[in-house]
Amino acid sequence: MTEQEVRKLLRRMKEQDSQTAFRQFYDMTYDRLFRIAFYYLKKEEWSEEVVLDVFMKLWNQRANLPGLQNIEDFCFILVKNASLNYLEKEMKQPPPLSIDSSGEPGATAFSPEESLISEELLARYVKALDRLPERCREVFIRIREEKQSYAQVAEELNISINTVDAQLQKAVTRLKAIIRD
Repeated sequence: MTEQEVRKLLRRMKEQDSQTAFRQFYDMTYDRLFRIAFYYLKKEEWSEEVVLDVFMKLWNQRANLPGLQNIEDFCFILVKNASLNYLEKEMKQPPPLSIDSSGEPGATAFSPEESLISEELLARYVKALDRLPERCREVFIRIREEKQSYAQVAEELNISINTVDAQLQKAVTRLKAIIRD
């Protein structure tokens, strides 16, 4: 969807309280926002909860959305902050007892520079993924993110394994080119 089409949806949401326009906006952006939340939270249930909370905020703020310069960045920041807040809330709860703990505090700690670079790369990756043709994106996500086999993807999408391979190669090539730019 183009920026102009997104702006039309946002105006309809504001002026007409259009739930249909909101649903179209939701359908268009849910997957991208879920991937961002999952990047931070690493749990599907938590990610779904955070993204749904963000959509509730967006609906409640629908009158202000058309005035935003970049709705994509705004949504990214909302999901990122909501994810970090959710993590903070979860960290305050006592951890479950675990026999197999590594005992290395700070083993996963990042410097602020590493965190910023990581966030920028994630934003580029998500934007690049959205620019892929639908079939390429679907094959790439199923194989690289959902860890499905070529055979599973071929069967579920009713295509040959060679087509799966070709679509994956096309996706990887295009992602590299988009992210480099």
